[in-house]
Amino acid sequence: MIYNAEPALVQAIAGWRGWLADERRASPHTLDAYQRDIAAFLTFLTEHLGYQPGVGDLARLKSSDFRSWLAGRAMRGLSRTSTARALSTVRGFFRHLEKTGLGANAALKTIRTPKIPKSIPKALSEDEALESLDAVGDLADLPWVAKRDTALLTLLYGCGLRLGEALALNRDQAPRGDSMMIRGKGGKDRLVPILPAVETAVAAYIAACPWRGDNASDQSPLFLGVRGKRLNPAVAQRRMRELRAYLGLADSATPHALRHSFATHLLAGGGDLRTIQELLGHASLSSTQRYTSVDATRISTVYHAAHPRARKRRETRDV
Repeated sequence: MIYNAEPALVQAIAGWRGWLADERRASPHTLDAYQRDIAAFLTFLTEHLGYQPGVGDLARLKSSDFRSWLAGRAMRGLSRTSTARALSTVRGFFRHLEKTGLGANAALKTIRTPKIPKSIPKALSEDEALESLDAVGDLADLPWVAKRDTALLTLLYGCGLRLGEALALNRDQAPRGDSMMIRGKGGKDRLVPILPAVETAVAAYIAACPWRGDNASDQSPLFLGVRGKRLNPAVAQRRMRELRAYLGLADSATPHALRHSFATHLLAGGGDLRTIQELLGHASLSSTQRYTSVDATRISTVYHAAHPRARKRRETRDV
């Protein structure tokens, strides 16, 4: 909620948030992030204009006002990625104002999104990924928790799930058979194949878990914490930090890195981009194409380490 703002603006923001939740199926986490972006933008405008803006004031903003906002973010050291997201949020809100007849602003359309350097997903090597699955159970005090952590990491790496997707599963959605349906971002469903190792690891965890459902139709959470509640993402992230220290892995070895590893290793094994796009649930192929850079880096490393001509050139430099 945006407090102390014009009632019409508060109502407009509430309507926009409701539309995002109902029509776009945005998650509570995403809604809160959008709300913070809009609140920060309105705070800037209050200082920039010298008064709290209303809906009518938003329609009268000039290109220079938006550029001052962007410049202020840059001076505070905020990243281009963060600013690009905030600008996208503001544009989305203004589109909603225009769509609902509350006002339009053509000046915003002249503002360019800051260029964002393409980030390359950081994947674990195949040996690191497999070693992580084997070793994570060593860190748990309780045998059933060890099986839970093994099952969770096996699911992330074996099926390429986001951590939130895995933790949102209920008992009746546990991986069984050849495939499972996963609900991803934007409420979009995708079919994901199930490896026998994934099914086995999850089944072993369910059998050992002290909180057991009555049958396969049980809609209680699949992954549980020690108090029997749905497992908190922070617990899984903390376990991965402990695993990094235990195995000497890089700081980039996070639960999400296992999803990156899933895609990178599929591509290295001959998987095509379209199939990997479907498995990951990417809306556009451009998101999946980042993994070609990862694979190109891996190929280059292997080449320079193994090719006779590359070795000879390196030996000549060392002389």
